Formats: sequence, structure tokens, C-alpha cells
Amino acid sequence: MITEVFTATTFGVDAYIVRVETHIDNGLHNFSVVGLPDSAVKESRDRVMAAIKNTGLFFPFVKRITINLSPADIKKEGSGFDLPIAIGILAAAEQVKGDFEKSIFIGELALNGKIRKVNGVLPIILMAKEKGFSRIFLPKSNAKEASLVEGVKIYPAETLIDLIFHLNNEKLIREYKRPKNSVDFSEEINFDMADVVGQEFAKRALEIAASGAHNVFMIGPPGAGKTLLARTIPSIMPKMSEDEILEVTKIYSVSGIYNKDKSVQTARPFRSPHHTASNIALVGGGQYPRPGEVTLAHHGVLFLDEIAEFSKSVLEALRQPLEDRVITISRAAGTLQFPAYFTLVAAMNPCPCGYLNHPTKNCTCSPSQIIRYQKKISGPLLDRMDLYLDIPPVKYDKLLGKKSGEPSLNIRNRVEKARIVQALRFSNSNLNIKTNSQMGNKEIKIFCALDSESENLMKSALERLNLSARSFYRILKIARTIADLESTENIKTNHLAEALQYRPKDMSAY
Repeated sequence: MITEVFTATTFGVDAYIVRVETHIDNGLHNFSVVGLPDSAVKESRDRVMAAIKNTGLFFPFVKRITINLSPADIKKEGSGFDLPIAIGILAAAEQVKGDFEKSIFIGELALNGKIRKVNGVLPIILMAKEKGFSRIFLPKSNAKEASLVEGVKIYPAETLIDLIFHLNNEKLIREYKRPKNSVDFSEEINFDMADVVGQEFAKRALEIAASGAHNVFMIGPPGAGKTLLARTIPSIMPKMSEDEILEVTKIYSVSGIYNKDKSVQTARPFRSPHHTASNIALVGGGQYPRPGEVTLAHHGVLFLDEIAEFSKSVLEALRQPLEDRVITISRAAGTLQFPAYFTLVAAMNPCPCGYLNHPTKNCTCSPSQIIRYQKKISGPLLDRMDLYLDIPPVKYDKLLGKKSGEPSLNIRNRVEKARIVQALRFSNSNLNIKTNSQMGNKEIKIFCALDSESENLMKSALERLNLSARSFYRILKIARTIADLESTENIKTNHLAEALQYRPKDMSAY
């Protein structure tokens, strides 16, 4: 007898339907799973047999069982196939009846028959709704996440026997419906700009960076506040829209770092990988491609502290996603694209000891050590930074002062107004971009036009500072953002002059 049930799994950050076909025939006992299963799927045979037996149901030990996972040309991974395989076997053995045509089953089985949570439920539900499936049977611990999507009935099951009773109309499982106002959209701010002592120049630059989604490079001695400044950036960035919240939550669901308490990822992501991170950890990939830090930082901040300590090959891997806002990973099984629209914030010391040109402390590094340390950051990567900040040590009188800085909420209000200006500008032009940092050369020529006085200033800057073409266009984008913060339609000379203060500098100057 042949039965067919439906399940789903993720490939990258998207999901696709998998048909679980079960064939039971007479012959020597054999239980095989075909359709490019990985080790976790192959091991489901033992979990399914034990779960069915320990639940009190009959497993056809004297039969030949073949499970086919279709499409058979795509690698299947994970433990979420346990439940649909068990349902397929029990249906083929005529122990369970029901209409499986519009139903999807996902879940891992424990040996005692309990159904355990799986990753990637949110993209599966979104895909199921799009494909016209009306019922989802899943672990109880995944129900809250699944209920974020309306239009699909969610049936959470704790054990395999509970699900069998439901399918046989003996004891129905109550449909899970999300209580009204149960989704917590509040945003917890752990680091506030008001807590940063001094560094007014850096705060202004970070306000510009948040307004236009520009990349930031900070250099300064240890203890000057570089890390604290970076951690406050999400608090001044605009709140995420509903589409952005769903997109980020989807990524975190696939990655298995889903927020159980809040069910949605409302705060802007802030990712700070250690400098020992590998290429795959940073940009994604692996035998079964998974999102890396650049994707986990989507719509948020990727902070590389002590950037000079990262492997050079790891840093060079950032060049493509910084330009394209996506990361493309090619494998034999296919090509995947992960979203990677993030603000890169990098920080480093001016030398290995950290005290080069310090006003009160002496540097202990040799010239060769300094040159070797600074050359770890390549020119092409440095050229992709928009705002370059010198972070000086904070003076003692400011450390002892009781006056607090401007709170993040006030700065965020100005940033959100600047973002609205940008959104209106680009929407009126039918462009699929939202911030100034996304503008290409064509858009820059349209929206960053200069008057004669500003053109003369820019010409002089090009000659004196020996700017590359990329730096030239980035300066114009920063000037456009500064003008947006002032709600000014055209870029003026003072906007351009301020933008030039933040240009990427030659590392040899230190």
C-alpha cells in the first residue's frame, strides 16, 4: 500500500514542500529512506520505530517499508521529518485515517513518542499559506511562532498518540489561535546614548550613519568608548517596520535562535562576532548552507571589534555583501542568496599596544609592527567605509561630570524624520531603495546634484585628498543624508564640508 503525506523543510531562508511517500510490502523486514536524506533523516528510522512502539501502536516489523522524500534531487536534512514519516507508516498500516491533502506535518519524535520543536517553522508557515495548505500539525512549542501567520489553522500536538487520536476523530486537538495583543512589539534598549560620556563628534557621526544606513570605521586607544558607541547604534536607528520584523524573525527562526519569550524579533539585530570567526561563520555557507553573521545582522548592525585581529580572508569576504546587500553562496546542490542589508561598524586600535599618538601614554610598538598591524585592513575594504572617526580618550573632567548626554530617543526621532524624507524621495521615483546608502551612481547623479560653489569645493577635495571614485560618491551620499537631517532639499556647501570630515583616511597617517 502507498500513502502520501506532506511536510516541508528549509533551504537557505526559504521553505519548500516535501512529499513523504510510504510503501509497505511483503518480504524480509527492511526500513529504508530514500530521496537524498542526511544522517539525521536516516536516523529517523530508529526514532520512528521506537516512538510508534512506545506509544502503544503497532509497527509493521515483518514488512518491507520504503520512504521516499520527494523531490528526490534536493538534499534533506534535520529531524523535522520524523513526524510525517511516522504518520505515513501508520496510514499505510491502516492505523490512522484522514484527509492529508491540505495538511502539513513537521516535528521531531522522542523515543517515548513526544513531539519536539524544530527550527524554521515561520518560513514553512509562510510558504504553506502561499501554496494553499490549510492545516499545520506541529510541536506545541512551535505553536506561538507559527501563529504569527494568519490564514492557516495551527494544531499543536504534544505526543504522537494525541495526533493519532485527532486524525481518527477520537479526541480532537484544539486549534491554536494567537490571543489578541499577545505579540510583544516592545523594544528593550540596553545601551543608551545618554550613557556615553563626551565623544560629541562621534555621536553626531553615528546619527548620520543611522539616518542613511552608512558604514562606520572607528579608530582610537583602548577605553575610549568605541565598543559602547557601537552598541548604542541600534537604539538610535528607526524602529523596524512589520515587514522588516517578519523578515528578521524568519532568519532567526531558520538559524535556531528564535526568541521564545517575544515570538518576534522587534529590536534591530546587533551582531558582534569574535575575531576568530571563520569565513563561513561570517558570510554563511557550509555543506548545508546556513546564514552567517552578515545575514543575522540583516536590517541591523554588524560590529567587528578589533577588526585588525580578524583573518584577512574573512575581512575580504565582506566586500561583495557590502556592495550588493546580499550574499550569494554556490554549492553543487544549487545557488542560494541570503539577505545582507546591514550597517557595518568596525573598530580598532591605532597600533598593537593601542597608544600610538596618545596624549599621555607612550607607544611601545616598533614602526614595522605598526605598519604590519595597519596593513591588515586592505585599501578596498577601507574604501567601502562611509564615515571614518577618530575616537580620542575621554578627559577626566568629563568622566567626573554628572551631566548626561542626549538620550537615544531624541536622536531616534531626528533619524526617523530623515528616513521618512528618503522614503518619500525614492518612492516618488519608483526606485526599490529606501536609504541613501543604497543609491547607485545613477541615483546619486539625480539626487545629489551640486551647485557651482559645492562643485568647486568637491573638485578641490578630489585633487588634495586623492579620493577614489567610490569615495567621491560615498561623500555625496553622506552629504545627502546630512541635508535630509536638516530637511533641506538641495545639498549645500556646509553639508559637503561636514561630509568631507568623515572621509576614510590613509592609515599611514597614524
